[in-house]
Amino acid sequence: MDDGRLIYQKIERIRQLRPDMVLVAGGIDGGTVSHVVEIAEILAASDPHPRLGTGYKLPVIYCGNSAARDQVGELLAAKTDLKFLANIRPVLEKEELGPAREEIHNLFMGHVMAQAPGYKQLLAWTHAPIMPTPAAVGKIIQTLARENDINIIGVDIGGATTDIFSVFDQVFNRTVSANLGMSYSICNVLVETGADNILRWLPFTIEPAELKNRIRNKMIRPTTIPHTLEDLLIEQAIAREALSLAFAHHKTLAVGLRGVQRQRTIGEAFQQSSGEETLVDMMALEMLVGSGGCLSHAPRRVQSAMIDDRWLPASGGYPAGGGQHFHDAAAGGALRHSSPGGGPGL
Repeated sequence: MDDGRLIYQKIERIRQLRPDMVLVAGGIDGGTVSHVVEIAEILAASDPHPRLGTGYKLPVIYCGNSAARDQVGELLAAKTDLKFLANIRPVLEKEELGPAREEIHNLFMGHVMAQAPGYKQLLAWTHAPIMPTPAAVGKIIQTLARENDINIIGVDIGGATTDIFSVFDQVFNRTVSANLGMSYSICNVLVETGADNILRWLPFTIEPAELKNRIRNKMIRPTTIPHTLEDLLIEQAIAREALSLAFAHHKTLAVGLRGVQRQRTIGEAFQQSSGEETLVDMMALEMLVGSGGCLSHAPRRVQSAMIDDRWLPASGGYPAGGGQHFHDAAAGGALRHSSPGGGPGL
């Protein structure tokens, strides 16, 4: 809305993006409707088509001011597959993200994953719903936090993305850093952090140009694994930086509600704390969980201590554990016994 682009530029940009789905939100119930209606007008003018598949309309979720539903429906119902959900922020003091999050998941599985080669055959092999990796890991992280009544941070570093999960005071947050990974997006880690920040973790001397060449080779051949000690140490150094960038991103998004009046203690008043402060309180952290190939399959357990080897699943089984959502106790117990150290406090 306020990025400085002219209206025709916004319309053209939406057409170029060809999104998988669109979520429209804004305003508290009973508040002004002009802003969300303007968004709907731009979306209607762009007449976007879905990126994958043919024969169906672009899914659009509206979860904003309920007073604007009629106007939004007039603009979008004929051109898109429009669904109305509860306002994600009906009043300033409250968020209701559950319905929108569930619908996004359902649309992803029905419209995006359904286009993946072999997906229908895979569905026939299992009686349980198939879950995306971030959703499955998030499920088991929430289970661990709830069953042990602890504050927890989980990280899952993969080839294309790095996912960060946190539960503090039973408030769950999940972020997916889509361009921070160890193979397909490894060059983006290099761009974001710089060669010097990677070199500082290496116990041997290597020219920056040589380092960049090795990183680029990994991107070109994403399925290769390190065959020398130097290659292994380089990947672990890159993992440090990828995790650092992803965690910083997570903290900027895991924040309290803005515009909410709060009761403060005297100490908080002097600290001038606000709703924009991150909910990630490292002083209150009680467990740190790491997953992903470069952590779970490190040749030596101490090499995974860049996060914490106390609760690191050697099997990399957090996505699979989250998939056992029909039996939380079984999933949590399996992970406790498969992790170095045996679980929290053991």
